[in-house]
Amino acid sequence: MMRRNQLFAVAIALIGGTALSCSESFLDVTPEGVVLETDLNSVQKTEDLIIAAYAGVSNTGWNFTWNSDYVWGSIRSDDAYKGGSGVADQGAINDLEQYHLVTPAVAGYQNNTWIGVYQAISRINLALLKLDGFTDDQYAITGLQQAKSVRQAELRFLRGHLMFILKRLFNYPVWIDHTVPQEETKNISNRQFTSDQLWDKIAEDFQYGVDHLPDAQQQVGRPNKWAAISYLAKTRLYQAYVQNDAHAVVSIDRAKLESVVSLTDQVIQSGKYSLVDNFGKKWTYGYENNSESIFAIQYSLDDGTTWGRVDFEHGLNYNMASAYGCCSFHHASQNLVNAFKTDPASGLPQFEHFNDAPMSAPGDFQAPNTVDPRLDHTIGVVSHPFKYDVDFVVQPSWSRTPAVYGYFLPMKEIQLQSSGAIRKGGAFFGSAQNWDILQYNDVLLMKAEALIELDRQEEARPIINHIRERAWASTAWTTYPAGHPQAGQGFSNYKLGLYDGSNLPWTKDNARLALRWERRLEFAMESPRFHDLVRWGIAAEVLNGYLQKEKALRPHLSSAVFTAGRDEYLPIPQAQIDLVDGLYEQNPGY
Repeated sequence: MMRRNQLFAVAIALIGGTALSCSESFLDVTPEGVVLETDLNSVQKTEDLIIAAYAGVSNTGWNFTWNSDYVWGSIRSDDAYKGGSGVADQGAINDLEQYHLVTPAVAGYQNNTWIGVYQAISRINLALLKLDGFTDDQYAITGLQQAKSVRQAELRFLRGHLMFILKRLFNYPVWIDHTVPQEETKNISNRQFTSDQLWDKIAEDFQYGVDHLPDAQQQVGRPNKWAAISYLAKTRLYQAYVQNDAHAVVSIDRAKLESVVSLTDQVIQSGKYSLVDNFGKKWTYGYENNSESIFAIQYSLDDGTTWGRVDFEHGLNYNMASAYGCCSFHHASQNLVNAFKTDPASGLPQFEHFNDAPMSAPGDFQAPNTVDPRLDHTIGVVSHPFKYDVDFVVQPSWSRTPAVYGYFLPMKEIQLQSSGAIRKGGAFFGSAQNWDILQYNDVLLMKAEALIELDRQEEARPIINHIRERAWASTAWTTYPAGHPQAGQGFSNYKLGLYDGSNLPWTKDNARLALRWERRLEFAMESPRFHDLVRWGIAAEVLNGYLQKEKALRPHLSSAVFTAGRDEYLPIPQAQIDLVDGLYEQNPGY
C-alpha cells in the first residue's frame, strides 16, 4: 500500500543514474536519460530535481551500501560475522571482516559505494546549482515561507549526510561543492582540506540547516531543524577526537564536546522527541516515523516502479527459513551475544567476565543466567520466537553455514512475511520498513558521552539509566502471551539494573565503560560499533582482543588481524585514483 505524504514514495527520474560498475567513476557518468538544462528552469522542474536528489540518497543495494552500516560498521567490528554460504560468498565482505585482505585494487563494495555516494552528491549539487538561478521571490511555494533557503538547507543536509558517511569510511574523501564546474572536478585533490577542515565543511552544511530549516516539515522524509542540530552534534562529537596521521587519538577537543552538549540539549529540550515505549517498535513495520525517529530513509512498496521503493540494502540478510530462503548474511558474533549477559544480582553488564563462558545452547539463556531484554529484540536465537511471532520459532536450519558462522541471526533489519512489508526481487528480499539515520536514543547517548569526557560523569548517569529503563520496560513483545504453554515467561531470563553510583563506582573510567557498553547494546547490529571504536582510538586493542578468542570458535577468522594506523579507514579505491591520473593521495598502509 502506498504511504501517503511521504517524500521518498516516488523517485523522479530526471537525471539518469547509471548502474554501478567497476569501470565507472563519479567524475564521468553517462546518464541513461537526459533532459536539457533549459527544461529545468522552472520552480516545478527544480522541485522535481530535488525529489530526484532525495531518491539518489536511498539508491542503495546489497553490493552498494551506505545508509546502513551493517557491512562497514557491524561486520568489521566485534558485533557480527559476514555469513552467507562461506568465505567466498561475497568475498569482498570477507576481506573486510579479515581486515588485512583489504586492498585498494578491490573493485567491489568500496568502489561501488564511492561511486554511488558521489552520484547521489552530483544530483544534490545539480539541484543546488539550479536553485542559485532563482531569487527568493521567484522561488515561491504555496504554504512554505522562504522556500528557496529551505530547499537549499534540505539539500545541504543531504550532502552533509553523504559526506559524513564518506568521511567515516575513507577519512579523506573529495569535497565537491556545487559551484565547481563539472570539468574542474577532476582537478580536485582529496587532500585539499585537512581532516579537521573536512569536518568543518560537513558541519557548515548542517549549520545551514540549523539556520534555515523549519521546526517541522509538512512532508515526512524532509529533514527539519532538529535533524540538522542532531547531525551537527554528531559531526562535532566525531571531530572532538583528534587523530594523528597514524589514526591514533592524541587529544580530545573540549570546546567541541561543549558544543555537543549544547546542541543535544536543544533537541532534548525541544520536547519534540522521546524514546518509544517498546524497544522493538524501532524496527517493526507499522511503527515508522515514531517519536524516536529524527531522520529516516523512507521506503514504500508501491510507487509505480518495478520493485517499489524498498530497502534492498539488507537484501542478503534474510535467513533460510521457508518464508525467506536466502541468504543468511550478517550473523551476530558470539562475543556480541555474550555482551548481553547481565549480573544475576545487580542486573548490570558483566563487563570483564562477559566472555568467559559463551551462551550458545538454548538453556544458556535461562536461569541461572540473566540477560538484557534487548537481546531478543536484536538477535534470532535458536528455540526463541523470531520477530516476536511465537509461531515462527528459530530453527538450526535457518542458518545457512552454521559450521562457519554459527546460528545467531539478525532481526532488526528483517520483517516478517506476514507483515506485508517485504517484496522479493530474484533471490533477495526488500522491505518497506524505514531505516533510521538519526535517532533520539543516539542524541541522548551523544550527550552522555560528551559529559563524561568533560569530567561531568554524574550528569551522564541519569541519561544512561533512562536508556536502560526503556530497555527493561521492553519485555511485553518478548514474553509468551496468554494461552501459550509458557505464558508469562520471557523468551530469555531477563534481568537489568540501573547504575546507582555504588553498584558500579561512578568514576570517569567506569562511566566511560558503562557508556560504551550501552552504545554497543543499544545499536547492536545496526551498527556504528566499528566507527565508535575508531573514534575512541581503541579499535586495534578491542578488535585484536576479540579475534584472539573468536579464532578458536570461528576458524574462518584464523588469519584475521587488525593493523593500527591502517585498518581504521578503507583505502581510496585504486580505480578512482587512476581516473584522476594519481591525483588522489592513498590512505596510509595501503
